[in-house]
Amino acid sequence: MRITGGELKGRRVKGPQGRFLRPTSEKVRKAIFDLLTPYDIKGKVLDLFAGSGTLGFEALSRGAEEVVFVEKDKGVADLIKENLKLLGLEGKAKVLNMEAKKSLRVLAEKGFIFDLILMDPPYKDYAKIHLILEDIKAKKLLASHGLVILEHSSRETPLEISGWKIVSNRRYGDTAISIFILADEE
Repeated sequence: MRITGGELKGRRVKGPQGRFLRPTSEKVRKAIFDLLTPYDIKGKVLDLFAGSGTLGFEALSRGAEEVVFVEKDKGVADLIKENLKLLGLEGKAKVLNMEAKKSLRVLAEKGFIFDLILMDPPYKDYAKIHLILEDIKAKKLLASHGLVILEHSSRETPLEISGWKIVSNRRYGDTAISIFILADEE
């Protein structure tokens, strides 16, 4: 897997061996960050359901101040740490090895506020993602004018969730990307 843009463009990271993951393709990662260009996201980023961590690595490569990776599988979380070391980014990231929902409570208790939240949950969990978005809003984890990027199956209808507005929805083959903002920040 390669980083598609920024100061680390072209650098390779190790992918998990023998684990069932669906890493975001290079094409989709590039498209996500091209969509984000006008927003100039340089602050704190949360890579929720991090998997291989490629979305967070892209954010760091493109100037994010700090990325918090959340991955429930210990082996995969350890691989993210290994790749951070390989890329020389250990000082700009934290890796939490826990369930996504629990991590939101932990991050809120520690006072984290994110400018960008990247979410690439297992496609089978898409129907439950509204619970995560509700928690993000209730725990005030998203900065004013922050964005949430949700990767999901293009076969799914974009979510309409109270308190959130979809500002963009794009399809890339079997994958769709929805960009959310808090509805009261239009």
